[in-house]
Amino acid sequence: MKKILTLAAAAVVGLALSGAAQAQSALNEILDTGVLKVGTTGDWNPMSLRDPATNSYKGFDIDIMTELAKDLGVEVEFVPTDWKTLVNGVVAGKYHLTGSASISPPRMKVAGFSESYIAVEIFPFTTEDKADKFSGYESINQPGVKVATTLGTTFEKLVREWFPNADIKVVEAPARGFQEVLSGRADVFITSNIEGSTLMAKFPVVRVADTEPRSPSPIAMLLPQSDQVWINYINNWVKVKQAKGFFETTKAKWGL
Repeated sequence: MKKILTLAAAAVVGLALSGAAQAQSALNEILDTGVLKVGTTGDWNPMSLRDPATNSYKGFDIDIMTELAKDLGVEVEFVPTDWKTLVNGVVAGKYHLTGSASISPPRMKVAGFSESYIAVEIFPFTTEDKADKFSGYESINQPGVKVATTLGTTFEKLVREWFPNADIKVVEAPARGFQEVLSGRADVFITSNIEGSTLMAKFPVVRVADTEPRSPSPIAMLLPQSDQVWINYINNWVKVKQAKGFFETTKAKWGL
């Protein structure tokens, strides 16, 4: 009889702990406070762009998160972050999830990801006046060629892998690699087909000739790794919105 009571007590404690874990989900906090906190860098055109004059945001990610907040019945609060602290912010609970980020093994070690809803491919870019100096990846991987990238980004890691012989110039956000190239302080930068098409439309930027796309990467939202309740909600929300064509419509709006 004593053994039965002990087992029963253990079961009750287990249920209580399970309930406590459920109550601690970000989903419950969002619904209780009425606020969805989203970490976003504001420097990835056309995904997330911050207007410093008004401190407002626009872009593909912003539309996605605004729609998510609407479906949750809460307000959305965009929390400024940068690429080198993006993962730390979601792990530390500074925001409930992030805007779009590349799914990568290092990030997967400490954070969770949603279902992917878009993918990117990476290309090298230069300015029009330097276009005839480069053809193919190996023409970039040479001493004296300055390749610019932003600290803490996936691009920084790829630049170091692809161009070990080049002179790599790392800048910290809010500075960006493409700005270094536009200013003449560097020769080449790499970015996604997403951002690259936007930059080509605005600046004298061209894709380096004879370069195939590299490092195709699914894109998703970062979430707290242990919060399965919240991850399940977001994953099912993504599936519902995909079925209704929301993501495709939003991609078309931003030229993606």
